[in-house]
Amino acid sequence: MSQTDGLEDAAILMMSLGEAEASEVFKHLSPKEVQRLGEAIAKTKAITRERVNDVVDKFTGIAAAQSLLVSNSGDYVRSVLKRALGDDKAALLIDRILQGGDVSGIESLKWMEPSSVAELLRNEHPQIVAAILVHLDFDQAADILKFFNERQRNEVMLRVATMEGIQPSALKDLNEVLFKVLAGGDKMRKSSLGGVKTAAEMINLMGTAIEGTVIESIRNHDPDLAQKIMDKMFVFDDVIKLDDKAIQTVLKEVSSDVLIVALKGAQPELKEKFLSNMSTRAAESLREDLESRGPMRLSEVEAQQKEILKTVRRLADEGTIIIGGGADDAMV
Repeated sequence: MSQTDGLEDAAILMMSLGEAEASEVFKHLSPKEVQRLGEAIAKTKAITRERVNDVVDKFTGIAAAQSLLVSNSGDYVRSVLKRALGDDKAALLIDRILQGGDVSGIESLKWMEPSSVAELLRNEHPQIVAAILVHLDFDQAADILKFFNERQRNEVMLRVATMEGIQPSALKDLNEVLFKVLAGGDKMRKSSLGGVKTAAEMINLMGTAIEGTVIESIRNHDPDLAQKIMDKMFVFDDVIKLDDKAIQTVLKEVSSDVLIVALKGAQPELKEKFLSNMSTRAAESLREDLESRGPMRLSEVEAQQKEILKTVRRLADEGTIIIGGGADDAMV
């Protein structure tokens, strides 16, 4: 079953539960999950009674099959998270879940608009801002930083890139900013947040204009660090490095409207990479659409390229495609 089918099943199940019960389920989902499921529900129109029954029966069967508790819940959590997220991302969550870490204050920021979070953090020390941003999703952190001035943004990113971890006790300074913060014991192992890869992920999503000034500022401070960040960055032009199977998978997840705008500003080689992995009819249609489109704002093109990059990273995180190659070939 594809991810799209699974999302549609979830939407149908939520609608079959009724408003009160569905709202209780939503309380246990992350902001991104709420958004994706909400969009799926909004897109769901006429559904046959047979389809609804199939979804409910499937859910009942799955729930019944999984009713037995595991003997060791800690091992179960570790195993599930590593399978779902990979070792690196799972490690971040395992420390918080199994050692009692509380990041509810920071988690609450994920529901806020980037402009509101930026306003909240604007007068805080760059180190505190960095400590907060590394707990957020990369795209939200990048959007927040766009509302900072260039000097503040560069100072924050330098600290993100040089951060080797955060002791829970150090986060107590955030009490003045957040209503509740991570406050675990001093003996808890520090979370492996921040660092070169985190900085690269954030910078990837800021857009080329801001990206250049941030990298240049870090380069002035530490040329080697700037190079390490650039080595970890995956920008839209790097999509050409994906193999044909990965490109075909990405195409299934991206709408034609997004693709047309994104490719409007792409290199010819990258356009051909996408076109060569489409059916003849689809490729011809895309060529015609690209030719018929007039000049477009760079910001519009970059926004759609950013959407495709989000899709690429999501598929990579799910293990569906692989980004990178060579000796350091890894799932990211």
